[in-house]
Amino acid sequence: QVQLVESGGGLVQAGASLNLSCVASGRIFSSHTMGWFRQAPGKERAFVAAISVRGGNTLCADSVKDRCAISRDNAKRTVYLQMNSLKPEDTGVYYCAGHTTWYGGRDYYALPTQAKDYDYWGQGTQVTVSS
Repeated sequence: QVQLVESGGGLVQAGASLNLSCVASGRIFSSHTMGWFRQAPGKERAFVAAISVRGGNTLCADSVKDRCAISRDNAKRTVYLQMNSLKPEDTGVYYCAGHTTWYGGRDYYALPTQAKDYDYWGQGTQVTVSS
């Protein structure tokens, strides 16, 4: 079973940048689609970004599209999330997640954006953006 450990969260000021990392255990990481979600207090977990198995296809949520970048390094079993121009509404716990559906070796397919479509999760890292 793959385990995920997120890092890079903390307290940041509005306008700053965020760089999160998620390291996976297990060799099958490179065959899984990966995603980032966040959960603000009192709200449901929301999609932030997703990336295909070889990284050629990425997607960011409309709410962060102009400020978001997701990438991965399969050799390091790591997926990254970068967000710029942070706002107080970006505050929340950020989770890394893995989606295990096999797409026949393709790198271009519809990336999953629903939390229910992800099969394993990290423990999350808190990000707090102060105004």
